Amino acid sequence: MRMPARQDGVTLVVALIMLVLLTLLALTSFNLGKSNLQIVSNMQQRDEAVAAAREVIEETISSTRFFDTPADVLATPCGAPNQRCIDTNGDGRPDVTVALTPPPACVKAQSIKNSDLDMTNTDDAGCSLGSTQNFGVSGAVTGNSECANSVWEVTAVATDVNTQASVTVTQGIAVRVAKDDIATNCP
Repeated sequence: MRMPARQDGVTLVVALIMLVLLTLLALTSFNLGKSNLQIVSNMQQRDEAVAAAREVIEETISSTRFFDTPADVLATPCGAPNQRCIDTNGDGRPDVTVALTPPPACVKAQSIKNSDLDMTNTDDAGCSLGSTQNFGVSGAVTGNSECANSVWEVTAVATDVNTQASVTVTQGIAVRVAKDDIATNCP
């Protein structure tokens, strides 16, 4: 029998190639995992910013300040008017700054007719207006009540303090207000 010829290190070369391939596979898996973690982190920060913006919008529409003084809605601002600092992780430091930019704006207002009011409803009873007839005077009696339905647009821009990433949330609000309240702030 003949002895096989020397292999001249072919096994070593194949083993090194396999080791390089396994190293590349491990690095690719690590980079994919790291990228996925960054994506999830960004999505979490975005969700926190959206939640902070919605919190400020809810605070805004829960008071009458947004149609009384749209340029100064928030009672205790953070740094500037119409701005609020939100601590999302509970560490005592602001993580997201939310600004009402632009200030809440009235999109439209429509007077409510006296004939459309339900006098058994206490909210409607406060809007009723008794008026005398002025026969022969054009436009003297319009039939409008003391209330109007108004539509407002509130836009909150939430900015992450660390990354400066921002998200904008816009919400429309329908509110029944007195005619005197919308006279200066609505078209």
